[in-house]
Amino acid sequence: MTRLLRWYGAGPAHLLAMVVSFAVAAYAAVQLLTGRTLAVALWFIGAALLHDLVFLPLYSGADLTAQTVLPPRKDRAPKRTWVNYVRVPVALSCLLLLVWFPLILRQAQPYHGDTALSPDVYLTRWLVITAVLLAASAALFALRQLRAPTRHAVVLASSALGHLRYRASQRRARDQSRPGRSKRDGQ
Repeated sequence: MTRLLRWYGAGPAHLLAMVVSFAVAAYAAVQLLTGRTLAVALWFIGAALLHDLVFLPLYSGADLTAQTVLPPRKDRAPKRTWVNYVRVPVALSCLLLLVWFPLILRQAQPYHGDTALSPDVYLTRWLVITAVLLAASAALFALRQLRAPTRHAVVLASSALGHLRYRASQRRARDQSRPGRSKRDGQ
């Protein structure tokens, strides 16, 4: 067992989970490629190129712009940046849009029989999910900001503690420098 841990680097449960996930991925790939190999390969290559050449520069530029235009506040002791509280819900919303865009954009003619829902409901549901994700993220950020001590309070507390330590060391030095005084004599 220790030889396996040393060779693999993780426990047997992790190895089992990885083997099962690769088996499921292989099964999905075989099922997906059956009959439509060229279409799936073109879609995969197109998606990779679209991501690398269009989407990656777009969202990297948007993230950099957001960090530059709205820098994090410096009045809080633990540096909690708001950018991550925007990144996560926006990324999840974009992922949902990417997966469900034919239905959200009302191009669901081939999918209507599969879903049995009107194409009008998807845009509203996606917008509601996006709003809920952003609201939950904003509430979590506000809660964590309220619970975090301000930098001013941390500086005051640390300076007060430092001052008390300094005064105690001065008292000890003064007591030790006085001849004939001991702790039993009154201090």
